[in-house]
Amino acid sequence: MNLVVSSKFSECNTEKLDKTVESVVKLLERKGLKIATAESCTGGLLSELITSVSGASAVFELGICTYSERIKTEFLNVPAEVIKDFGVVSEQTALYMVRGLKKSSGADVCVSVTGIAGPSGGTAETPVGTVYVGFDICGRQFVRLPELWKLSDMSREHIRKCTAAFAFDTIEKVLMEAETD
Repeated sequence: MNLVVSSKFSECNTEKLDKTVESVVKLLERKGLKIATAESCTGGLLSELITSVSGASAVFELGICTYSERIKTEFLNVPAEVIKDFGVVSEQTALYMVRGLKKSSGADVCVSVTGIAGPSGGTAETPVGTVYVGFDICGRQFVRLPELWKLSDMSREHIRKCTAAFAFDTIEKVLMEAETD
């Protein structure tokens, strides 16, 4: 696994979210790439944000809301043993989700989200705000854990928006870095 803990979003600013999403859609279009999402705690927010951008049909391949364990295993082929051994909210589950999404969609950029948006459901080991975001960007697979449990605003909607901001910011950075390589 390639887990990197990022504290960048300990106080996230969602005001630039729409502009970041628009930038990602334009980057994808310019590069001729497709994007797909598999979302749990964000409940389709990433897909909604992508499709709110004019011209998204040129880049948006698939969006699936995989809220239950059953759907994660049946649609994304997350092994039941992975969920049993590591939990549905885990680095391993996020990685298997993005792998399953890549296999089923064939998209160049795939994003998976699994986490606890709250206000209930958290534990001492996995508090509200624990969200794993899996990525497959042009064959580069990795999982990130933004430290959303450190947010001063722990509302469900804010956690969901910060997760989206983190995901799109990461995609934008990786795609832009690829341009300079």
